[in-house]
Amino acid sequence: MGEDQRNLFIALGLILVILTGYQVFVMGPAEEERRAEQEAAVEAAGQLADPDLPASALEPAAPTTVDRETALTGNQRVVIDAPAVLGSLSLTGARLDDIRLRRHSETIDDPTPVALLNPIGSDHVFYARDGWTSGTAGFNDLPGGATEWTLASGSTLTPDTPVTLTYDSPSGLHFERVISVDENYLFTLTDVVTNNSGQEVELSRYGLVRHEGRPEDETRNMAVFEGALAVVDGAMVRSSFGKLEDGNQTEDSGTGGWVGVTQRYWMAAAIPDQDRPFTARFRTIERGEIDAFEASYVEQAIAVPAGESLASTTRIFAGAKELGVLQQVQDVVGIERFDMAINWGWLWFLTRPFVWLLTMLEGALGQFGLAILALTLMVKIVMFPLANRAYASMAKMKAVQPKMADIKERYASDQQKQQQALMELYRTEKINPLAGCLPILPQIPIFFALYQTLFNAIEMRHAPFFGWIRDLSAADPTNIWNLFGLIPYDPSGIWLIGGILGIGVWPIIMGLTMAAQQALNPPPPDPMQARIFAFLPIVFTFILAPFAAGLVIYWAWNNFLSVLQQYIIMRRHGNETQVDKLIARLMKRDRGD
Repeated sequence: MGEDQRNLFIALGLILVILTGYQVFVMGPAEEERRAEQEAAVEAAGQLADPDLPASALEPAAPTTVDRETALTGNQRVVIDAPAVLGSLSLTGARLDDIRLRRHSETIDDPTPVALLNPIGSDHVFYARDGWTSGTAGFNDLPGGATEWTLASGSTLTPDTPVTLTYDSPSGLHFERVISVDENYLFTLTDVVTNNSGQEVELSRYGLVRHEGRPEDETRNMAVFEGALAVVDGAMVRSSFGKLEDGNQTEDSGTGGWVGVTQRYWMAAAIPDQDRPFTARFRTIERGEIDAFEASYVEQAIAVPAGESLASTTRIFAGAKELGVLQQVQDVVGIERFDMAINWGWLWFLTRPFVWLLTMLEGALGQFGLAILALTLMVKIVMFPLANRAYASMAKMKAVQPKMADIKERYASDQQKQQQALMELYRTEKINPLAGCLPILPQIPIFFALYQTLFNAIEMRHAPFFGWIRDLSAADPTNIWNLFGLIPYDPSGIWLIGGILGIGVWPIIMGLTMAAQQALNPPPPDPMQARIFAFLPIVFTFILAPFAAGLVIYWAWNNFLSVLQQYIIMRRHGNETQVDKLIARLMKRDRGD
């Protein structure tokens, strides 16, 4: 098993190095070049055209970009003051375009709430809104992006004080909209439409979320999904910002679900009536120098006779992807599969319980970092029988290494006899070469599931750990080039030593634990393989240095537990390890021998 296992790890290590190098040196520059060409090719800013919606659905033009606060003064607004969010909604279009998240700050040192939704005219435009459209001739003046609503009652939107907006269309329809907000991030929009036009009219309600340009802090990692997503009839549909930018459009119809635009930790979603059939759509619209990425839905049309009214309720979510909040929206409010906003990955059957366990452990231990350590220990305990079998097999293989080397030397010119002698050795010593390899295979998906879990867990964002780690979602802030802070200068701004070569304390600890684990394994018989294995801990130290500290701590702790377990098993089987040899040398030196 030993050689097979080593080849497996060599292949995995080389694949990781190649993929990382390809992403950094090939895909990254190519993406930047493509985006530069695209920006140079587009024409000057113009009005956003919505061919499938009436003229009233168009957004007002924003020919220039101003700062966020200036953009907010361009129209009348209703203040939003809720436990989880603050900001305002625009009476133009009844848009939610000014939402800040009270529970989440911009940085560790800046307590300013995260600005999730931003108004038209500012940088990083991101908003959600709700409107009406009609296929009946003569009704092209229904509420859309440019509609000026009137504040009929209420002054500040809170969980206890909803606000009421009204709009009378020239075609004879009266719209009354009551907007309420809960204790978290969910807005409920209840409309009553009265048909005073004197004729029957077909009405369709729609909702949309728009994001202009790619996010400034977009995460380029396979474990993170950012872009448009939807649940339609129980099925998840999604398209990344990259695919949207390439012109990818999606359309699906069904009953029950939602549409939205998501980032790593945040999401804005438009939610139709769960009992009404609707069509969801993703699209990209060229809007001047940048693209507008849109996720929208249109409900099935309803005929409203003259003199009668139609009541309709939809919702908008604008907030953090906190598992408890998403599950409450899903289970209590009844929004189908709303917790799919979290990127569970293809190993969802593992990541979902991992997220739940991390949340429970954080509540019990009071710190997310301790929850990571506890979860890793729990996984180790569950996997102990398999790991114990693998390490026991490795210990036996290490014990017979001299005999194997003697056989290979004796039958160096006769491969058939060499294999026969090795098989006889395995039979005599009761060793199964695959016994140590097969138990490791189930641990591979568990590792990737934990990686997926930690990379997407908003609970890790700005979560402190012991010592110098103030944010588990950020890289270790220490740097070897200023002796981890002992020398009073900051090398982070220097490209090489502050970036690629900027190694912190925890990545070094991780590399040492990886080297210690390798020292316990049977040494490769091939000198070239031995050199490659000796080099891998250094490679992984540099690869993982820019990763989130929480991930590096997890990996180091996982390695430490593996080293401890493997050392005990090796000693139980009578193997002298490199650790024992090191201790013996140190003791001999202390005695003066």
